[in-house]
Amino acid sequence: MATPVVTRFAPSPTGYLHIGGARTALFNWAFSRHTGGKMLLRIEDTDRERSTEAAVQAIFEGLKWLGLDWDGEPYMQFSRAARHAEVANELLKRGQAYYCYCSPEELAEMRETARANGLPPRYNGYWRDRDPSEAPAGVAPVIRIKAPPSGEIRVHDHVQGEVVFKAENLDDFIILRSDGTPTYMLAVVVDDHDMGVTHIIRGDDHLTNAARQIVIYNGMGWDVPEMSHIPLIHGPDGAKLSKRHGALGVEAYRQMGYLPEALRNYLARLGWSHGDDEIFSTAQMVEWFSLDALNKGAARFDFVKLENINGHYIREAQPQRLYDVMLATAEEVGRLTDAEGLRNNKDTVLAALPELQPRAKTVLELIDLAQFIYAVRPLSIDQAASDQLSADARSNIGAFAEILKGLNEWSVDAIDAAARAFAETRGLKLGKVAQPLRAALTGRTVSPGIFEVMVLIGRDETLARLGDQAA
Repeated sequence: MATPVVTRFAPSPTGYLHIGGARTALFNWAFSRHTGGKMLLRIEDTDRERSTEAAVQAIFEGLKWLGLDWDGEPYMQFSRAARHAEVANELLKRGQAYYCYCSPEELAEMRETARANGLPPRYNGYWRDRDPSEAPAGVAPVIRIKAPPSGEIRVHDHVQGEVVFKAENLDDFIILRSDGTPTYMLAVVVDDHDMGVTHIIRGDDHLTNAARQIVIYNGMGWDVPEMSHIPLIHGPDGAKLSKRHGALGVEAYRQMGYLPEALRNYLARLGWSHGDDEIFSTAQMVEWFSLDALNKGAARFDFVKLENINGHYIREAQPQRLYDVMLATAEEVGRLTDAEGLRNNKDTVLAALPELQPRAKTVLELIDLAQFIYAVRPLSIDQAASDQLSADARSNIGAFAEILKGLNEWSVDAIDAAARAFAETRGLKLGKVAQPLRAALTGRTVSPGIFEVMVLIGRDETLARLGDQAA
């Protein structure tokens, strides 16, 4: 029977869960769910100076918001330092590693000599075959792995294909520091082995690490997991993704008004594809996902595409769910007036959302569009709306308000009919009446249908707002 698939997502808690890490987590999650396997979470917190509890929590929260669950309890790498040291000492016993007593000054001299001879600046194996009896007194040694002196190390990669590294280009790198703490290379291999990881999916900036890690796997006689090294995300200009391109934490995308299902859909398309499909559900992604469909070329981050996908999911969302997201977002980003307005006018906002949803691409835009419901008189009129309120327009507003006062029925159809009759008697197109009304009632030039707006805010509020702008 085939071994169950086990993937892992292994971020370092030195900051937020950035967008590249989120995509790596998504691919590991999708593959594990596609195969009926497991995705484990490992927090690589061995950098004690830069690792913070706040960053750990940001990673947990970011994954949960994205809807990416993991199996079992998270592994904390630092807590496993004794196990890492145990494996380093096992490699010593097997003759696959050795103590090195070189001082920092000696290592610096080695690097300078190598540079002077036109060689890469690295360790030259000085202690590899020396008798430990020659060790200087009082020096705490490091442990170095014995890299093969010749031949090739092959990485069989689902994305990159067969990648060949010449062994002569690897040095005997450190696996255990002089203070007994493990290096990243050792910790990752031991953890992946002990956690039963069968497939490693990570950024291609780890490809050279793969060759070094295979040396450790071979030294212990362990099976090497299958590997997939995915190209990093680039900005629209082809340069490595930076903050100006969108290399932000996932919480920033939440605060900018993106829905998690939209971000999942968009990130899946950054480096993986299923034909020409652009919009697909998470269930479809899991059903279709395969490592062989991962792209070898670098994906480019495109906010326009992300907005378009987000707009699709906003249109598809249930109003109650959107209302909850709008309220939570307004509170998170400090828009307390909006939060209060949304809370106090829940039923009206829910009734308006089907009209608002097709007009918005982000949750923040939805909040902006809903402001007319709870705006405080006199309304703040933006410049584009102000341009609609000419002297003639204000005169028409005042005249139409008088007609509205006499309406027997306050409904969209009744108001619509009254507006059309009013426009006809004045020799105007309906838009010449409707647009100034929109400006007066919402302070903007974009809103739901203006007659729907009047019904939503009610007769009294409609007449009061029109009165503020009438000539």
